Amino acid sequence: MTTDAKHLTISRQLAAEIRSGKYPPGARLASEAQLLKRFSVSRPTVGRALRDLQELGLIERRAGSGTYVRQAPGTTSSPAAKNIIQLGLIVPSLRRTEIFESICGEIASLARVHDYGLWWGGSIQPIATETGMSPDEADALCTQYIERGVTGVFFAPFEHRPDCEGANQRITSRLRQAGISVVLLDRDICPFLQRSDFDLVGIDNFAGGYTLAKHLIKLGSRRLGYVTRPHTAPTVEARIAGARSAMLHHGIIADRDFVLIGDPADESFVQSFAADREVDAVMCTNDHVAAQLLQTLTRLRIKVPQQIRIVGFDDMSVASLLTVPLTTMAQPPRDLAITAFHAMRDRLTGTPIPARSLLLTPRLVVRESCGAYLRSNTTPR
Repeated sequence: MTTDAKHLTISRQLAAEIRSGKYPPGARLASEAQLLKRFSVSRPTVGRALRDLQELGLIERRAGSGTYVRQAPGTTSSPAAKNIIQLGLIVPSLRRTEIFESICGEIASLARVHDYGLWWGGSIQPIATETGMSPDEADALCTQYIERGVTGVFFAPFEHRPDCEGANQRITSRLRQAGISVVLLDRDICPFLQRSDFDLVGIDNFAGGYTLAKHLIKLGSRRLGYVTRPHTAPTVEARIAGARSAMLHHGIIADRDFVLIGDPADESFVQSFAADREVDAVMCTNDHVAAQLLQTLTRLRIKVPQQIRIVGFDDMSVASLLTVPLTTMAQPPRDLAITAFHAMRDRLTGTPIPARSLLLTPRLVVRESCGAYLRSNTTPR
């Protein structure tokens, strides 16, 4: 049985006991320790089950005291009957992408402030596979949200998968057919330069790519490369386009080898562009890719930034903790969450609004990896 199924089983069992009168209004529910022993599950699973009951208005959790029944037994706890707006999150890479953890956490806080219910589904639990939530698991979440009467879903489309476009189209189509409003987070469901008819909340990736390339060019770099993994996301395509634009503006031609597709942990791949100085500066899809590239260059005894400059994207917490602190573009998770939440509220009013692209501006964070603090800001030797 999956972790998601476990927490649903627990929440449904406890809800049935509350409605049957086993736990009358005002009664204290069994402690978390007691529930752990009773259901033989982990603490996070019990916590998720209790959060489900709390979002349905059946219980209230009092700090330092315990969990108590709120709703009278026998009354319905459906969202429609309680007039509580229920929202959902489908974020396949939640446990692998720090920026999404921050954004989803902020959305959860906003939902609580505005008395909305928020379902996280199975994504609240650590993902065991490297690719995160699968399309089949996302489909299962769609089914759960439709059954629960969710009225709006924040969806961060799949990326870096050969089947991602089909999966994204299928999920959004199912939600739309069920009358559920959708706000896309970070990226669209279609390729770069195309737009769907859903609201999209993210950052101006074109401007971010332009800013990074311009920064490296000002430091003296002329042979730039862009490292990305296969099956590039639309956001990365936009960053690449922005970087190409900056290079063209400064009289630098980005040849067909400008985009370097491969595994940054693979020494042979990295040697193909770094060992013979084919590039003097590398922009990376994100900070995680940049960190892996830095480790590989260290194994190859290629110095950063003295021999090659590196920049990332996102400004993850690890960016400032690497052996060579990483220059990167910072995303504003709180502002993104606020923008997405208000976009959803607009959709829930039912007022006809054209699909919008709500793009925030990322911020350049300069650290040692770009070579800005070398004694001479010329191309590294």
